[in-house]
Amino acid sequence: MILIKNAEIHTITNGILKNASILVENGKIKEIGQEITVEDQVEVIDSAGKMVTPGLIDVHTHLGVYEEIVGPAGADGNELTDPATPQVRALDAINPMERGFVDAIQAGVTTVQVMPGSGNVIGGEMLVIKTFGNIVDEMIVKSPSALKIAFGENPKKVYGGKNKMPASRMGLAAVLRENLVKGQNYLRKLELAEKDPDKAPERDLKLEILAKVLKKEIQVRAHAHRADDIVTAIRIAKEFDLDLTIEHCTEGHKIPEFIKQSGFRVSVGPTMSSRSKIELGDKGWHTLTTLAEHGVPFSITTDHPVVPIDYLITATATAVAHGLDEQLAWEALTINAAKHMKVEDRVGSLEVGKDADLVIWSGHPLYQHQSQVEATMINGQFVYRKS
Repeated sequence: MILIKNAEIHTITNGILKNASILVENGKIKEIGQEITVEDQVEVIDSAGKMVTPGLIDVHTHLGVYEEIVGPAGADGNELTDPATPQVRALDAINPMERGFVDAIQAGVTTVQVMPGSGNVIGGEMLVIKTFGNIVDEMIVKSPSALKIAFGENPKKVYGGKNKMPASRMGLAAVLRENLVKGQNYLRKLELAEKDPDKAPERDLKLEILAKVLKKEIQVRAHAHRADDIVTAIRIAKEFDLDLTIEHCTEGHKIPEFIKQSGFRVSVGPTMSSRSKIELGDKGWHTLTTLAEHGVPFSITTDHPVVPIDYLITATATAVAHGLDEQLAWEALTINAAKHMKVEDRVGSLEVGKDADLVIWSGHPLYQHQSQVEATMINGQFVYRKS
């Protein structure tokens, strides 16, 4: 057992506890409070003057599938041979020994969602993992966590340049609809086969994942920057009754009430990036503050490696400096991020029974920019301690 005592504990869901302690046992949080009685064999960490938060969560990354330093040899995030590749899995491309995982741990990021890129209309399966380990299968929190789809300039650029559909936003939406209809037809065959096994269709990995999407067994995450692309994503989600999240949501501030009425969650970012393409022309911290004003639940993302993952807390601190409420900012990095991926039963807040993923900070990282991560714990194990 490990006892972290005398800290300012930000539970996220149950307020801030001053001069409090948190007891960890067997990878889980066993107890939180001002007075905890422990046995002699417990390792005690005196964190007087320190701040403890849940481990940070980045809901939208390409960590390990786009490796830094190595260039094209480590670029495994897009299978650009067909605009619809639902059967590919980010799981099979992650290198957990890539440097980005070290950066994540040292920056207090303990859980990430790793996904294919946005070069295809349907990019493939994504998954949620912890950021510590050498075997990706042992790091999994949820797999698959969703299917990646993409709107806007990226698929247009890839396939328009090949003189192949989709070369327009019309074509992009059509490719998506065509594949979802194929999924519906496959699903009907599966339903018929339940009554008559002789009618079972030949197994099709592409259609299997689309059938799960249509049954809402897994979510769909839609890369969409521009307001009109966000609307198209929501239109198609309603047409096929999909469980959708909007990723990036760069122009979400232009249609906040429409997004709120849709009931879908969004992730916002990478706001710290450059305006590298026309879709990012109106990016800014005002997206977050406007969504907050309208009650749209959001998470904050780096889109690593677009913005390095160790800048997740920096991006959030900058958002707070531009008017984002502090509590909403913390929720965007923790419990809202967990809900975005439907893993809030395990991570996202400091509560008894949840995974012991936490960060000890030297000071308040949203206001004191010199604050540093002093220790990062994942599954009850210290995976980083500042020397």
